[in-house]
Amino acid sequence: MDIINIIAVVIAIASLLATLAHVGYLAMLNSAANKRAGGGPIAEYVRSRWPIAGGSTAGAVLALLFTAGGTGMDILAILIAAVSGTVGMKALQSTQARYRSGS
Repeated sequence: MDIINIIAVVIAIASLLATLAHVGYLAMLNSAANKRAGGGPIAEYVRSRWPIAGGSTAGAVLALLFTAGGTGMDILAILIAAVSGTVGMKALQSTQARYRSGS
């Protein structure tokens, strides 16, 4: 295992964790919206965010799978993971900012 592969695996795992955090937050928000009266607008917003969460998570999983290839695939995995992780984190931050309570 060379250094590029180790870097690619670490970045892909970090990307996957970031995107899964977004998926988990949306699931929690959706569950809370469905349990309370008047949660329809929040549930609708969550439904509109699922494609972003799913796409970024799929990209992170793809990047992790690419790390099983050679050096060229590792470089591609790093690029895909960086984009997927960034999209996932930005989407999570925007969702949290929209529904942050107590501020």
